[in-house]
Amino acid sequence: MTKDELIKAITAYFHDMIPFNNLLGIKVREATVDQVILELPMKDELIGNTHHRILHGGVTASILDVAGGLAALIGTIDKLSETDPSVLRKRLQNIGTIDLRVDYLLPGMGKHYTASAVLVRHGHRVAVARMELKNDRDKVVALGTATYMVG
Repeated sequence: MTKDELIKAITAYFHDMIPFNNLLGIKVREATVDQVILELPMKDELIGNTHHRILHGGVTASILDVAGGLAALIGTIDKLSETDPSVLRKRLQNIGTIDLRVDYLLPGMGKHYTASAVLVRHGHRVAVARMELKNDRDKVVALGTATYMVG
């Protein structure tokens, strides 16, 4: 299996097999070594402030974490020299969030949102990603930085 095939498989897994991502309605628009882009349509179940119909802050943090986590996974695949599925499964199944920081810049108002993530650093054991969430008017709603265990 090539690295590109692995990235496609991981992307499909994030998109189709993680129940929480499906519950929120997260869709993967782009997933490459350079950047991850996710989309989230607004729906009533995601509202945190019913008076103003604002996206719940936990949803904001979640989509940023999903984007950063997918970026860390793809970065891990890109760095691997071994592409045997059994070796990869063992390595990739232990990836997880160590730390997540979210700066909420604007109320989450919009019909849909776009989260993007890029890797800042990917070491042997830890990866760091920067994430951004924009609304449908291209306004930055929140910024995030996260650290992931990758080894």
